[in-house]
Amino acid sequence: MVGEEKMNNYKIVDIFKDGNMVIPIYLLKNYKNLNLDLKQFVFLMYLYNKQTPIIFDPTCFSNEMNLNLEEVMDIVSVLTDKNYIRVEVEKNEKGLIQEVVKLDDFYSKLSLMIMEQLNEKDNSDSTIFDTIEKEFGRTLSPIEYEIIKAWLDNSISEELIKEALKEATFNGVSNLRYIDKILYEWSKKGIKNKAGVLENKKRRNAKIEEIEENKIDLEIMDWDWFDDED
Repeated sequence: MVGEEKMNNYKIVDIFKDGNMVIPIYLLKNYKNLNLDLKQFVFLMYLYNKQTPIIFDPTCFSNEMNLNLEEVMDIVSVLTDKNYIRVEVEKNEKGLIQEVVKLDDFYSKLSLMIMEQLNEKDNSDSTIFDTIEKEFGRTLSPIEYEIIKAWLDNSISEELIKEALKEATFNGVSNLRYIDKILYEWSKKGIKNKAGVLENKKRRNAKIEEIEENKIDLEIMDWDWFDDED
């Protein structure tokens, strides 16, 4: 099994040595998302680099890819089943019937994958902006966008910004300068997440309770019991 895997790797290396196969950087970074093994991926890139129309010629594919015919047919079957390629019958310019490989489905999948990743990025970037706009009940100004972006660029998490927003809203304040001040104070205390905010509130409340208890004790001690008519 190991010997077969090494042989396949040698064949793949030979493919790159023999030709000028171009693989887009995006596909190199994301080829695992295509759910293909390395040999299937390289074969798909081989088809991607061929001039159209791509005549379906398994023997030619076998020779150019340095793979046996059975391997070629297995890969073609996998790529077809996964809707990356289609083999269709059409007439050429001379009116002769020929089988051609179509990559339209691959391009559609690739476009969809890119759009999904862009949408995920957009949603991730816009979440905190949308949250603040909803809380303020208005559209943020360009300057406010820059302030929020600066928070994110300085590694302030969206979770912490949302906690600061809650604090500002609780105090009846709806402006970023107030939120920025809260974030600055939390930063000085080393607070970086919601758990830190809750722990800080817990300590603050405990301190307030302690002050109130001491205040009550002092009032009791200062009370003039002899002048108390009741």
